[in-house]
Amino acid sequence: MNNLKTIIVIPARLNSSRLANKILADIAGQPMLWHVYNRCLQVAKVSEVHVVTDAEEIATQVTNWGGKAWMTESACASGTERIVAILDNLDADIIINVQADQPLIEPEIINQLIEVFANTNPLPDIVTPAYPITTTAKLFDPNLVKIARQHDGYALYFSRNPIPYVRDIDNNEWVKKNNFFGHVGIYGYRRNILEEYTTLPHSPLEQAEKLEQLRFLQAGKNIYTFITEHDVISVDTQADLEQVRAKFK
Repeated sequence: MNNLKTIIVIPARLNSSRLANKILADIAGQPMLWHVYNRCLQVAKVSEVHVVTDAEEIATQVTNWGGKAWMTESACASGTERIVAILDNLDADIIINVQADQPLIEPEIINQLIEVFANTNPLPDIVTPAYPITTTAKLFDPNLVKIARQHDGYALYFSRNPIPYVRDIDNNEWVKKNNFFGHVGIYGYRRNILEEYTTLPHSPLEQAEKLEQLRFLQAGKNIYTFITEHDVISVDTQADLEQVRAKFK
């Protein structure tokens, strides 16, 4: 399985509802997207890194860095949909979707994801990382997506709410009584799964939770989750941005 050609694609939408133009926010003298892009370049097992965006400003910057940028319509509902829009231009067996708002993403997580594809037979449809949640604040933060997993690591469900619900126990005790897992927003897709994307039925679960992976899960595709110790900060708010800036200092 080690001869699977793997590339990274970073969907980079300029307009964000919660934090305007966040992917261009300055972090240690460079825009957030620059940090994501350069960390992806450090992944040993990928052959190419692409950026797909709806903004000429982003495409120009990426090109100036020596990178490959693709333009799509603003109307794309998710990062995955943006990747599907340029799929004909991508030559790869495995396509990894890395979100543009994770400037501290560890290249090692992406290497781990690629290793899962290399060592799992039959190949999963989708692979994504999970990490242990150990604090009540994180467990009840709706910006942090939680995963319920099968014994073999395949995902049962993703939610912005804590899952499972721990009955008859005070909320502050939940993390002591049960294992909870958070989701790192990186996806590795087999190419043919993305080719099927436009034929997947409408997903009420995706619409309710605003989580794109639920479209695949509700359509019967499998999503394998592996545990990493690397907790990733996604920049959703100004407070997240300040936290990331502090880490760079």
